[in-house]
Amino acid sequence: MRVIAAVHQDDAGPVVFGDVVRELGHELVEWRPQDGPPPPPDGADAVFVFGGAMHVDQEEQHPWLVPEREWIRSLLDSGVPTLGVCLGAELLALAVGWELVRLRVPEIGWHDVELTAAGRDDQLLGGLPARFASLQWHSYAVEPPAGAPVLAVGAACAQAYRVGEHAWGIQFHAEVDAATIEHWLDDGKDDDDVREAQLDIEAVRERTGREISGWNRIGRGLCARFLELAAR
Repeated sequence: MRVIAAVHQDDAGPVVFGDVVRELGHELVEWRPQDGPPPPPDGADAVFVFGGAMHVDQEEQHPWLVPEREWIRSLLDSGVPTLGVCLGAELLALAVGWELVRLRVPEIGWHDVELTAAGRDDQLLGGLPARFASLQWHSYAVEPPAGAPVLAVGAACAQAYRVGEHAWGIQFHAEVDAATIEHWLDDGKDDDDVREAQLDIEAVRERTGREISGWNRIGRGLCARFLELAAR
């Protein structure tokens, strides 16, 4: 399969997901939305849309967010299996007209997520533990409309949902490894959202050491299931 990865910055790429794509023998093609027009939907067998430090309401600073959202809409219309992560999940929701809100306090670090009944029955999310610690780094969240299939929830917001039959959004960063988290902590220590969250960076580092092995198993399994579903 030809798998497109929409990557918004150097330190927010496929990481663990990319490893799985290549190990399974698929072609991984990275596309930077800020660098040029998107690949046509018929040129992709599956798509990942990853995160980034930019916010979905910063279209003046990042005008490429508008055509990227339109591209995601075209993927949905074409039935291309799509998985959005964090910013990617928020763009996926906006593409179908769902509401987004700014969280009262940014959700950064390790936070518990629990599958809903719909999530436990979902083809993609159903393979995850019923409850698990997840790595989060976001200030906005999706508010799925009534009747939308919400697949996982946390204390702050909906954490996973399905859009139609072939697209999923996850707010948590199942794609990251220890080096990515370390870089984010080091690079973001003076970030406004980090200060607002009153993040204990050393506590996050310590917990990452305890959680990362299991977290990467979850991420690899989630990616492999997504690719299996796309291959069908």
